[in-house]
Amino acid sequence: MAVHPSENLPSASAPRPLAAAPPAVTSVSPTSGSTAGGTSVTVTGTGFTGATAVRFGATQATSFTVDSDTQITAVTPQGTGTVQVTVTTSAGTSNEFVTYGYTTLSAPVLSALSPSSGPGAGGTVVTLSGSGFTGATAVRFGAVPASFTVVSSTQITATAPAGSGTAQVTVTTPGGTSNGVAYTYTSAPVPVLSSLNPSSGPAAGGTSVTLTGSGFTGATAVRFGTATASFTVVSTTQITATAPAGSGTAQVTVTTPGGTSNGVAYTYTSASVPVLSSVSPNSGTTAGGTTVTLTGTGLAATSAVRFGATAATSFTVVSDTVLTAVAPPGNGTVQVTVTTPGGSSNGVSYTYSVTPTLSSVSPNQGPTSGGNTVTLTGANLTGTTEVDFGATPATSFTVLSPTQITAVAPAAVAGAVDITVTAPGGTGTLHSSYFFVNAPVLTAVAPLSGPLAGGNTVTLLGTHLVEATAVRFANTAASSFTVVSDSQITAVVPAGAAGAADVTVSTAGGTSNPVTYTYVAAPVLTALAPTQGPTSGGNTVTLTGTRLSQVTKVLVGTLPVGFTVVSDSHLVADVPAGAVGPVDVTVVGPGGTSGPQSYTRVSSPGI
Repeated sequence: MAVHPSENLPSASAPRPLAAAPPAVTSVSPTSGSTAGGTSVTVTGTGFTGATAVRFGATQATSFTVDSDTQITAVTPQGTGTVQVTVTTSAGTSNEFVTYGYTTLSAPVLSALSPSSGPGAGGTVVTLSGSGFTGATAVRFGAVPASFTVVSSTQITATAPAGSGTAQVTVTTPGGTSNGVAYTYTSAPVPVLSSLNPSSGPAAGGTSVTLTGSGFTGATAVRFGTATASFTVVSTTQITATAPAGSGTAQVTVTTPGGTSNGVAYTYTSASVPVLSSVSPNSGTTAGGTTVTLTGTGLAATSAVRFGATAATSFTVVSDTVLTAVAPPGNGTVQVTVTTPGGSSNGVSYTYSVTPTLSSVSPNQGPTSGGNTVTLTGANLTGTTEVDFGATPATSFTVLSPTQITAVAPAAVAGAVDITVTAPGGTGTLHSSYFFVNAPVLTAVAPLSGPLAGGNTVTLLGTHLVEATAVRFANTAASSFTVVSDSQITAVVPAGAAGAADVTVSTAGGTSNPVTYTYVAAPVLTALAPTQGPTSGGNTVTLTGTRLSQVTKVLVGTLPVGFTVVSDSHLVADVPAGAVGPVDVTVVGPGGTSGPQSYTRVSSPGI
C-alpha cells in the first residue's frame, strides 16, 4: 500500500515527539562465568523496557527476561575472554564498556543435600555436598535465593527459604551454575530421637552430646529430663547439645513445631573429666585434613573430638594419654576438646592458617646458574616453610613480613617456571612467573679496531643477545646500542685508551664472554718529498710519519690514490694529475685521519 506523506508525517506546526534515549548498562553480576555459558547474569542499567536483544560480545544471550526498566536477567551463551555486555531496544543499543569475563573454571557439581526435605516455612539448615563450590555467589531453592556459607570447595551450608512442593537446589559460582538436586517441602513431622553420643557424662554437666534421629528441623528445645539444654541444630537428623548438670538417668527429648520426640536415656556418671595438655601441630590449613596428636590424661574412652564446635573428621585413641585426630575445615583459632563419659576436657588452641597467595615476583627473570635474589609479594606468607622454583627449592629464603619474602633462585634450565610457597595454611603458586635465561655468548666483533675517540659503530655477533641490558668496552658502557636480533647487536664505541679492550654484553642471564676490540691511534704524517710536481701527475712522493703501516687509504685532496707501505714510518704514493696550486695530502687508518701535508702542482716551464 502506498504511503502518503500527508497521512503519516506530522504537520509543520505540530510538535515533534522526543526520541527515546537508547538503553544504558551500568553493571553486571556476576562479572564472570564458565566458557560453557549457562550462567544467570543480572544486568543493571536504564531504558530496558522493550529490550529485543542482550549480547555478550557479538553473541546473543541464550535467553533473557526484562525484570524492570532497570534490570534484566540473562543466561550467558558460550564464549571466551572478556566481552562487552550490551542491551538493544527500539531506541538503539547501549554503548557503555561494561564487561563480562569467561573463565575456564568448571561449573560446580551438586551431589547431595542433607537433609533433602524440610517444612514449608523454611529455616532448615541444609548441607550441600559436591565439588567446585569455591567462590559461590548464589544458592537457590528453585528460583528463590537462600542465605548460605561456603564451608569448603566441597560443602556449603544453606538455610532453606520458605516454599512448597519440590524445588531444585542449585549452586552458582564464577564457573557457572550446577545441576539441580531436589529438595522437598513437607509439613513438620514429630521428631524421632534414635541415639546419643556419648550416652553418659559427669554429674556437673558440660558434656557435648550429639543427638541423632529425624525431624529435628526447627527444634525449639532439647531437655535432659526436665532440665533445658543449650543446643545447635546441625541438620534435620542431628543436634549437638551441652548436657546440663544432673544425676542418675535422664530421658533426653527434642521439641519441634511438630511435637516432642520419644526419650533416650542419658546417664550421669562419676567418671573423671579428661585433661588435654597439648596439640601438635597446633596449626593447619583452613580446608582441614591436618592430622594432629593430642596429649593429656583420661583419653582412653574418648567418644568425640571437636575443633571449636565442629567434630573432627576422624580420630584414633592410641592410649589413655595420646590420641590422633584429623582436623575438619575451619577458620581462626579454635579450642580443641575431647569428650569422654567423664565429660568434656579443657581446650587447647589450634589455629587455622589462611592459604598463602603470591601476586608478584621481582625481578621475574635471572640466569640459569641461579644465585640472584628475588622479592616475592603476596599474602599470608608468615610461617612459610618452603619456596620452590618449579620443582627445585630456592637456595635460601627469608620471610620479611606476612606479605613479602626474599628468595635466592636456584640453578635451572632455561624457561618459565612456577614459584610456589608452602606455609601452615597450604601452598600458593604464581604460575609461569619466573624465567631462567641463558647467559649471552659473543663470537665476533666487526670491525676489530677503531679510533681512540670512539664514535664508530661495530657489530657484535653471538647468541642469547635479545634481552641485552648493557654493552661494555672494558669498563666503559657503549655510547648506545641496538639489539637487532637474538644473534646481533650494533653498538657505538665509546672513547678509550690505545690497546685491546674486552667487549661484553649483559642480560638477565648474566654477562657474556669477552671479545677483543683494539683502540688504535690515528696515523701521523710529518713530511712528504718532493713537495711539488707537474699538473700532469704521474710522479711518486714519499710520505714520512708514524703508524703508517696501518694506513688503509691515501688521499690527494679528496681523491684516493695508489700507495705502497715501506715501513711504519714511510710509504710512497702516486700523485694524480690536477690543477695548478697546492693540495692537501692525508692518510687514513683504523685510528682516524692524519693532519694534512701540502703538495703543490706547478705548470711545466714554457719554451
